[in-house]
Amino acid sequence: MSGDHEQRLTKEAIVAALTRMGVLAPGSEPIVSSLEGGVSSDIWRVELGNRRLCVKRALPRLKVEQLWEVPVARNRFEWDWYQTVAAFCPESVPKLVAQDRGAAMFVMEYLDHFDYPNWKLQLGQGLADEATAVAVGATLARIHGVTAGDPRICARFPTDDNFYAIRLEPYLIAASRVHPELAYRLQELVAVTAATKRALVHGDVSPKNILVGPRGPIFLDAECAWYGDPAFDIAFCLNHMLLKCLWVPVASTAFLRCFDALAASYFGKVGWEDRNVLEARAARLLPGLFLARVDGKSPVEYVSDENDKERVRRTARRLLINPPERVGTVRCIWGEEVGV
Repeated sequence: MSGDHEQRLTKEAIVAALTRMGVLAPGSEPIVSSLEGGVSSDIWRVELGNRRLCVKRALPRLKVEQLWEVPVARNRFEWDWYQTVAAFCPESVPKLVAQDRGAAMFVMEYLDHFDYPNWKLQLGQGLADEATAVAVGATLARIHGVTAGDPRICARFPTDDNFYAIRLEPYLIAASRVHPELAYRLQELVAVTAATKRALVHGDVSPKNILVGPRGPIFLDAECAWYGDPAFDIAFCLNHMLLKCLWVPVASTAFLRCFDALAASYFGKVGWEDRNVLEARAARLLPGLFLARVDGKSPVEYVSDENDKERVRRTARRLLINPPERVGTVRCIWGEEVGV
């Protein structure tokens, strides 16, 4: 099972793996179904009686249009990210069940969408709840704050190469190849981000990876886990509040209010470094990430109209040439573009 990660596992292979990990008793006959939505991993739901589990296995080549290959070892670091955060914020991560590092696979509890709705799906319906944004910002700040300056956690995540391969290259470097006139600015963002070592970073704080739980947000898909620049996490999430204005235009005002609420909640709790310095890094990253979601290796699927793409490019170009110091500057300029 650790050999050919490209080959899709059969139900029998999944059951055998779960039995070997001690999750299932020999002879068990669970219901196994594939879950859709992931581009970087194969994910299954396993049901046996009242027990429901989620099995995740990393893929060496992501399911996107452009060639994007990344080490499957990221599956191990995702497990480690959950485990680290569970020690001080257990309500914000799924419960872990078992792991097979050799197979780049682990098992966690399955969280039903009825009880744990997906934040992206809510936003796609125009349901932009500021309270959710506040909770996400506060939780993210707590994770960064608790892990900041901890050499033991830093040593547990020697993932600089992974982070470059999964985030910096396919987003900022890929966008720089499309926009050579902005290459210097984008490569500068890469250099600053890669050199900043402050706290434990999730790396994919996107609404699609956040469940709205009864006790607060639950973060999923920590495959990009890295000990580095927390500005990346908050910028990555704020970026989605901007992009959603093109997905559901009638909710643009609500999305930008969520942007404000998320930023205020997060930056208001920054205590591990100078808030203004951190916000400046995030503000400068934002237009780079904004541009990357139309011209990088992982464009958002809902920005398909060429006119909308040009609006993103125009706004990003303006902000990359004149780097902002505050995330609110990015929000205001984009608000002018979308008429809010």
